Amino acid sequence: MSSLPRRAKVKVQTVVSKDEFSSFSELSSASEEDDKEDSAWEPQKKVPRSRKQPIPKECKPKRVRRVKKTTLQISDGLEGVAVKEELNNSVAVADVDLEDRKNKLDTVQTLKTAKTKRKNSAQSPSGQRTKKLKVDEEGNRTSTMESGHEAAEMPSTSTMWEGACKKEENGDDFTFGQSPLKKMKTETCPQGQPVRLPATATNIKEEVEMNWDIVQVLSERTNIELWVCANIIRLFNDDNTIPFIIRYRKELINNLDADSLREVRQTLEELRAVAKKVHSTIQKIKKEGKMSECLLKALLNCKTFEELEHVSAPYKTGSKGTKAQRAKQLGLEGAARTLLENPGQLNLLSYIKPNVKGLSALQDIETGVQHILADMIAKDKDTLDFIRKLCQNRYICIQSSLAKVSSKKVNEKDVDKFLLYQNFSCNIRNIQHHQILAINRGENLKILTVKVNISDGVKNEFCRWCIQNRWRPRGFARPELMKILHSSLDDSFKRLIYPLLCREFRAKLTSDAEKESVMMFGRNLRQLLLTSPVPGRTLMGVDPGYKHGCKLAIISPTSQILHTDVVYLHCGQGFREAEKIKRLLLNFNCSTVVIGNGTACRETEAYFADLIMKNYFAPLDVVYCIVSEAGASIYSVSPEANKEMPGLDPNLRSAVSIARRVQDPLAELVKIEPKHIGVGMYQHDVSQTLLKATLDSVVEECVSFVGVDINICSEVLLRHIAGLNANRAKNIIEWREKNGPFVNREQLKKVKGLGPKSFQQCAGFIRINQDYIRTFCSSQQTESAGQIQGVAVTSSAGVEVTNEKQGKKKSKTAVNVVLKPNPLDQTCIHPESYDIAMRFLSFIRGTLYEIGKPEMEQKINSFLEKEGIEKIAESLQTTVHTLQVIIDGLSQPESFDFRTDFDKPDFKRSIVCLEDLQVGTVLTGKVENATLFGIFVDIGVGRSGLIPIRNVTEAKLSKTKKRRSLGLGPGERVEVQVLNIDIPRSRITLDLIRVL
Repeated sequence: MSSLPRRAKVKVQTVVSKDEFSSFSELSSASEEDDKEDSAWEPQKKVPRSRKQPIPKECKPKRVRRVKKTTLQISDGLEGVAVKEELNNSVAVADVDLEDRKNKLDTVQTLKTAKTKRKNSAQSPSGQRTKKLKVDEEGNRTSTMESGHEAAEMPSTSTMWEGACKKEENGDDFTFGQSPLKKMKTETCPQGQPVRLPATATNIKEEVEMNWDIVQVLSERTNIELWVCANIIRLFNDDNTIPFIIRYRKELINNLDADSLREVRQTLEELRAVAKKVHSTIQKIKKEGKMSECLLKALLNCKTFEELEHVSAPYKTGSKGTKAQRAKQLGLEGAARTLLENPGQLNLLSYIKPNVKGLSALQDIETGVQHILADMIAKDKDTLDFIRKLCQNRYICIQSSLAKVSSKKVNEKDVDKFLLYQNFSCNIRNIQHHQILAINRGENLKILTVKVNISDGVKNEFCRWCIQNRWRPRGFARPELMKILHSSLDDSFKRLIYPLLCREFRAKLTSDAEKESVMMFGRNLRQLLLTSPVPGRTLMGVDPGYKHGCKLAIISPTSQILHTDVVYLHCGQGFREAEKIKRLLLNFNCSTVVIGNGTACRETEAYFADLIMKNYFAPLDVVYCIVSEAGASIYSVSPEANKEMPGLDPNLRSAVSIARRVQDPLAELVKIEPKHIGVGMYQHDVSQTLLKATLDSVVEECVSFVGVDINICSEVLLRHIAGLNANRAKNIIEWREKNGPFVNREQLKKVKGLGPKSFQQCAGFIRINQDYIRTFCSSQQTESAGQIQGVAVTSSAGVEVTNEKQGKKKSKTAVNVVLKPNPLDQTCIHPESYDIAMRFLSFIRGTLYEIGKPEMEQKINSFLEKEGIEKIAESLQTTVHTLQVIIDGLSQPESFDFRTDFDKPDFKRSIVCLEDLQVGTVLTGKVENATLFGIFVDIGVGRSGLIPIRNVTEAKLSKTKKRRSLGLGPGERVEVQVLNIDIPRSRITLDLIRVL
């Protein structure tokens, strides 16, 4: 009993910390758990750490008051396991013992209040369980894990595990609001591998309990280590975005890329959806009074929707019941169980009732027993596991053939599209993803019939195993009873298990194919969005057309619309219109023409190529390029376009959009819904929810990694930054218009709706151009400083109200950080790492004003050669990944854009026709789209050529282009050789020589 007061005190502090979390500005919940972990793993370091971070006195009364408000939530769990659950909500606070000494009287009073309220609370086990679940959800929606080391005073093993990944050095390093997360998580293991991992460290408690461990299943399905999966679940449950995790929490995910992280998240969401549906099904069946212990176990074992459907189908409302259920209603279940458990005592004749349908003859009784046994076999977990394992090692094929009734209902052209699949057979382990999607489309159009073929050998081995092992009677069974058992096995396999396996195989193949198709779309979209911009040029955008003319738009180097016009190039007026085009190009000194690839594109291209070859635009050296206009027409009539270009004809807006796609592809393409950009495969056949989520995530990733200058970027671009949305972006723009430019990142905290979590996620991806601040804000510096100072006081008062940590908050506002620009705000360094960056600068004897200059890069390189990055990271008490981000941020030039490493548009002066091609001709082209069966390349002849996927080998890709799919993305330049030309079908087959 002596430990109870101490545990209670710990709980009190924990709850306080939990409440503080809502207004905490820079620490993630993972870092907050780390501070608490210091108490659990390394108690000898608690006192020195806490003395260096004293808690201001004025926050003590607030703590007590907050505890009283939240006592009701913790009162049920004052004893036993709930202590552990509350500890799970820990936030980084000062040392427990020191705080106990300071707040002893207040804590005792709070404990009494908790006990009093506990007496008045509901005592039922279900009530306690519900409240504990609520606490678990609110505080730390996952990561309650159990450890076998301490029973009485056990911290949550999520905290224990995090302690296993760190080695706390010194508390006084965390100043200036620095988050301890990255330092503490894996300081002794830069690659993210835990130093010591408790046996149960990956047991994450989900909101919905199942008979399987979500971390284990996630690891099996994604082929990623257990500890990484556990970390990813915690990070996502703490509302961290993929760009933030990839850049600033890389050591926790073992260097996974964004695509892998998205894949894990999708699988996690699927598992949670299954668990949620299982529990709703359980509640429904319980309500109807049909629940049994065996059924409950079977439902809680389900890991897929197919398994759940198989188990729950007989219990659906309105179902007439299965054959087994009808036999059970006749009272034959006892006979079936006796046949297995004690066959010697079974007398089926005793069940005959001449006047009851289904029991009137011995044959009816045997059939009923057979149906019950078949149902038992098909629902048994061990039996299903055996047959699934058996199928993994045997030849299972999927077959498709032409449907018998297809010719009556379907267009012949559609039938011809599926010529390859009208007599198709392939092993399910070897079939390609695009083949599955094609077969599914043919089946949906009623053109193809599809079936999964499982050999008789599988069935025979399965029946033999059942008779000899799992379903062997426990005594001597007469031949007639063994005949019933054999019939049951045959019936169970043919009627129940085989259809289930077919559904599972088809669902798995379709799910994998859809995921790969969506991932391919995402990779193509990323490649397109990251196309290198062409800044500093005046461009003429051309939206080609016949009857309604070609729409022209000339835009300035800063994307301003200078002139719009319409010319009719293909109606016999080409020569007269050439004069107008020449005059416009000369007037605006424009030497680059951008042509959309829609209707009349090739004719328009030929027109400009002919004029360029004749040197018609002299003295200008005019070049042109072809750009995809996918989505331009949709965008031109959207509310966004109307707001951006009011009063302009939608057709002319398309020409503006086409030109801007070359000038800054990312800024322009984010205005268009990603699925309209047209770089996917079977995009209408896949889950639209999955497609939208993935593509939105890719856009967010691209915009975040490129970064935005918050003082000049558009609202549309800003809403795609990690941690922001349309509402927050709108509030940021309104704040900017009302208060003037942002001087530094700290001012973001003053924007309405942008809380601590949003700030943490977005801050590293927002840039503040220092030249812009110096040029445009120098005259307003004094006024702006006065306003900001007033706001800072309010902010500090707000801290008291929300009971945030006063010591750390004061360190931010006391020196008026917000009053002056911070050169680090123009880099990719996160504000949580500013302290480490400053210490690193002092190590290399650099200054903030040298950021991005050659001398800074020289100092960094010489210091790295002398000390080594691992040693420097250790001395700074951070991870190598964090230090690398800091080094990149300090050494990159102010206007650095990593998109310059990607391919630029292919500018041309002449044109080649399809008829000019010959087999063996070597050409250069640009990848237009990548699919799972090949790469489409624009070689400038009006028709894209296809490189079959078998010709894209690892040896032909440069080291920088090697990736999981051996794929090439849109925009990449390649050298190809013509293998085959089919002019009637307009098909060109190419071979990849190399990537340029």
